[in-house]
Amino acid sequence: MTALSILLAEDDHNLGYILQEYLQMHGFRVTLARDGEEAVALFLKSSFDLCILDVMMPKQDGFTAAEQIKRSDEQVPVIFLTAKALKVDKLKGFRLGADDYIVKPVDEEELIARINAIVKRVRKGAHLNEPPTYTLGKYLFDYTNQQLSIGDSKKVMTTKEAEILKALCDCQGNILDRKSVLKELWGESDYFNRRSMDVFVSRLRKYLSQDPAIKIRNVHSKGFVLEVE
Repeated sequence: MTALSILLAEDDHNLGYILQEYLQMHGFRVTLARDGEEAVALFLKSSFDLCILDVMMPKQDGFTAAEQIKRSDEQVPVIFLTAKALKVDKLKGFRLGADDYIVKPVDEEELIARINAIVKRVRKGAHLNEPPTYTLGKYLFDYTNQQLSIGDSKKVMTTKEAEILKALCDCQGNILDRKSVLKELWGESDYFNRRSMDVFVSRLRKYLSQDPAIKIRNVHSKGFVLEVE
């Protein structure tokens, strides 16, 4: 539902640019690194949901970068890109915890399909360990029971209200991509569904209005950001 944040490491400038543009066209947030050292540095500074690493890169190869990244976050999915189809290289990649291994030239549609398959699996696993409540300033949001409470006051929410608030909570402080949510909850991103979503967001703002530290900010043409001071 929320926009996936991808770290892409590719030293071929043309291929890196093409893959970044293609992934962004499909709703992903992509940060491009030009070598293994830069990739590791970016990963340690920011939060990423998935890494796509070219194997043969200057300064530090993709295998070495993956080892360092996995030491920081063992659970982050990694896809290797390589010009070599040797079995020994694939086995090395999988021993390092790779989730997939794609041989160049890269088929963009296949890459999207593999990313989506990994994301679906990871999110399914995360759902099993999902916390029963979210803390939002003075509020508690019980997603499972669709309940928003502050003090002794409780508000039972509709399913769609709860889904939208959960999506905002999951990417708190970052942009919740409007198109992704519309496709997930409404099935289509047309004018009437956009207006419908605006109505639901307005309701959420009203529900959360007792705590002035909470804001749902509109980002023009992109989506919404849940901010808690």
